Amino acid sequence: MQRILDFFGQLTEFVGNHYLLSIAFLVVLTLLIVTEGRKAGRALSTQQATNLINRENAIVLDLRPKKDFSAGHIIDAINIPFDSLTKRMSELDKYKGKPLLLICANGQHSGPCAKQLKAAGHDNVSRLNGGISSWRADSLPLVK
Repeated sequence: MQRILDFFGQLTEFVGNHYLLSIAFLVVLTLLIVTEGRKAGRALSTQQATNLINRENAIVLDLRPKKDFSAGHIIDAINIPFDSLTKRMSELDKYKGKPLLLICANGQHSGPCAKQLKAAGHDNVSRLNGGISSWRADSLPLVK
């Protein structure tokens, strides 16, 4: 406990003595977080995702393993498991320019996959916040 108190005492002293450096660090950290967040695509609620699918004809890309996909998925979704995305990226070339909505189990894989897709030239990439779990929690339809 004393070590923690000593650390915060030293941190407070450092910030007091180097306030400009501390402010610059916080600004750079904030910009980094914002930039990285944008690279990962917009995180959408289930309502926003439904609007994207219905109004803009978004292509739904389900990143879950085939077994999970077969147990229930969003209608017309394309299944490319996240661990196969790099090898199968060319299958998505025909959808460049169209909105892509990435779905995974809980939202943990869609961010890195969105970065890959953006790097490959897909400009309009979004991801379902909370993955298929949030879709199920909102009692939205799935097909088998």
